[in-house]
Amino acid sequence: MATMSKAQRTKPTPGSQRLVLLCIVVFAFLLLFSSVISTGKLGLPYQQTLIDYFVWSPRGKRHHSLSEKYLYWGNRIDCPGKNCETCAGLGHQESSLRCALEEAMFLNRTFVMPSGMCINPIHNKKGILNRSDNKTTEEGWVGSSCAMDSLYDIDLISEKIPVILDDSKTWHVVLSTSMKLGERGIAHVSGVSRHRLTESHYSNLLIINRTASPLAWFVECKDRSNRSAVMLPYSFLPNMAAAKLRNAAEKIKAQLGDYDAIHVRRGDKLKTRKDRFGVERIQFPHLDRDTRPEFILRRIEKRIPRGRTLFIGSNERKPGFFSPLAVRYKLAYSSNFSEILDPIIGNNYQLFMMERLVMMGAKTYFKTFKEYETDLTLTDDPKKNKNWEIPVYTMDERKKEAS
Repeated sequence: MATMSKAQRTKPTPGSQRLVLLCIVVFAFLLLFSSVISTGKLGLPYQQTLIDYFVWSPRGKRHHSLSEKYLYWGNRIDCPGKNCETCAGLGHQESSLRCALEEAMFLNRTFVMPSGMCINPIHNKKGILNRSDNKTTEEGWVGSSCAMDSLYDIDLISEKIPVILDDSKTWHVVLSTSMKLGERGIAHVSGVSRHRLTESHYSNLLIINRTASPLAWFVECKDRSNRSAVMLPYSFLPNMAAAKLRNAAEKIKAQLGDYDAIHVRRGDKLKTRKDRFGVERIQFPHLDRDTRPEFILRRIEKRIPRGRTLFIGSNERKPGFFSPLAVRYKLAYSSNFSEILDPIIGNNYQLFMMERLVMMGAKTYFKTFKEYETDLTLTDDPKKNKNWEIPVYTMDERKKEAS
């Protein structure tokens, strides 16, 4: 008897094909049934709308299920006005975004993330990337906002907290469904604590709309200063950078080889104001002094040996500002890697996120301010300070008593 070929042995029979199709239908039915149970016997329009989208539409990298529920905080992060010029910087917006993601984790809901992030023009000058020793530029990047998925890897975030964007087809379908459900579809919960949102009145709703404070989302996290209550570390979002930014950082790290890094925060942090007696005051009294090259050298010399490659990330745009550090170290900036960065960087937020990845990969890394107890820092000033104090510019100078 002739033996069957491998292709003949593995060719599916009509019976097996029907069995596979039947399994798919049964699975879809069970998924739909579980959704109806979990959301309180919802009517046919909800079932039909979502089954049309989730079962028959093409799948992306992340698969959404029929039983998912959603948390919406608004379409802008930390923007009190109508224009992006009033929005907070990347650090503030990230703190607020982390607060919202934590609540989504706590409530076991999919977070509806704004599809764009506003960029205040004061944080978006090209001179930070186009750095040289003899010239600077006040030219800004084009645009006052950028796509959220150009900053973050949404699928990577979704491995921890399910996320969709508010311009996605998924969100439009969910919104349409919620309108058909009436009171069972959506609740507007401004001012309601996250613990109350676990009550059954809220837990069965398709959408919870927090309508967070436009001034600062993070005010919704009442215990945000309690480190033991923080479910997401500060490093979470920096490590969720978009793939093209992570790839660029890896290429730069490879070219740098064995290197150290410092992050020098100046710029907007050096803002001063006069008190009623005309005396200049600042929130960070030692920062201007501690982030000047001669003081940086004193701070890092015991930790970073002479001759090492030192990568500098900073918002300081003065030409040649860090040149005095070259007496001890081989200096490197993002501007040294234009062949890698020019094709992918379109604003300073993308640049900052890429630089953070490079700095986190350094053998020794000095931050400007302390975030964790083990951090090495350039200054001892606290990162948050509500008091306005008299600035200190020399090592011998002592802070004067406030008038």
